[in-house]
Amino acid sequence: MNLKLEKPIVFFDLETTGIQIATDRIVEISILKIFPNGNKESKTWLVNPEMEISKEAIEIHGITNEKVVTEPTFNELAAKVSEMIEGCDLAGFNSNRFDIPLLAEEMLRAEVNFDMQDRKAVDVQVIFHKKEQRTLSAGYEFYCGKNLENAHSAEADTLATYEILEAQIEKYDDVENDIKFLSEYSSHTKRVDFAGFIIYDENDVENFSFGKYKGKKVTDVLRANPGYYSWMQNADFPLYTKKVLTKIKEKMNPKKKINTLEDLQNKFNNKI
Repeated sequence: MNLKLEKPIVFFDLETTGIQIATDRIVEISILKIFPNGNKESKTWLVNPEMEISKEAIEIHGITNEKVVTEPTFNELAAKVSEMIEGCDLAGFNSNRFDIPLLAEEMLRAEVNFDMQDRKAVDVQVIFHKKEQRTLSAGYEFYCGKNLENAHSAEADTLATYEILEAQIEKYDDVENDIKFLSEYSSHTKRVDFAGFIIYDENDVENFSFGKYKGKKVTDVLRANPGYYSWMQNADFPLYTKKVLTKIKEKMNPKKKINTLEDLQNKFNNKI
């Protein structure tokens, strides 16, 4: 069976230097693009992360510092990745919590715009865990009857994820072959940012999900404590979280553009 698509969907997987979304970097990215007519396009890149790969990460994916030292950096690849995923929905395995947030950080760090405003996100792991509670390798064997060779190779994991989703739709009568349904079904909460620091409440209003303002409306907090915006912009939050927060603040002051730290730095640089 084939996925019912209104526009292309990109299955992708990242291998990284570690698991910290705001600070770790990509060392391998694999993309499998599925078109509504069933055609496929794929591409895999090794990436020089410009930082040390942790021993723990190397033990998992086997990509060493020596292996990527001569590979292009993500800054050099960002435009190609952006072009390949443009106008596409996104899918992966644990992608809502890890791959999409980390990809967003890398894109914004490379000064390439990235957001999910016109995209759907399908997390195959969430569907899997709701139904079976297993790992990717076990899921591949369970749904597809195959052993996952080269697990933690981005290319192998990407292809396995695509095949698992098709098998999940085939197996479960209540899992619809519809990207909107799959996106909603594979989401734990309605997140405004990828990391989940800002979430939608039952009325689709942005709320903080952490700290002393947990459960409070973002706009109420920013009005009562304007300095909280500056604190978050200066703190170690993901770049996409800061971008989302700025958009919310700009909606509160539609005639006034909010200056991020990057904006202020650019203005300073232009004056000297």
